Amino acid sequence: MELDKALGFAVILGWDDLKKVSDPGSARVEYQCEPGTSLDNLNVWWVDAEGHQNRVCEYWTSSSSAHPSGIGFSNNFQSQQLGLALDFILMNQGQFTRPADACRDGLALISTPTADERTEAATWMKGVHGAPTNISRPEDQRVATP
Repeated sequence: MELDKALGFAVILGWDDLKKVSDPGSARVEYQCEPGTSLDNLNVWWVDAEGHQNRVCEYWTSSSSAHPSGIGFSNNFQSQQLGLALDFILMNQGQFTRPADACRDGLALISTPTADERTEAATWMKGVHGAPTNISRPEDQRVATP
């Protein structure tokens, strides 16, 4: 499965949690990754129907003095399903592909999901739920920020 599709599924899984904070519009996942290297950081953004953008969360696979590893929610957003799906994806990046001609800047765009897309995302997550993972430990998770 392509990385962008998996990231889209992650957002779809958390869609209902996200729309509790803001009316639905669309979402996007932004990341930078040199071809052939692992992704270290991504940001999920929510765009309301009027075009206002709010960062939902950021995710770091590594920690540093500037940031801890794991997910950090922003702007009153919170979604356990989104967090678990991003954990799985980013800790198991070898299972996902990017096109050979992919550039450094990655972008996954997600509009209001259809019932079929929700079912497909849920089925995917159920399928990987039992798969061996390298999900980060709870103590590695970032504390939610307002």
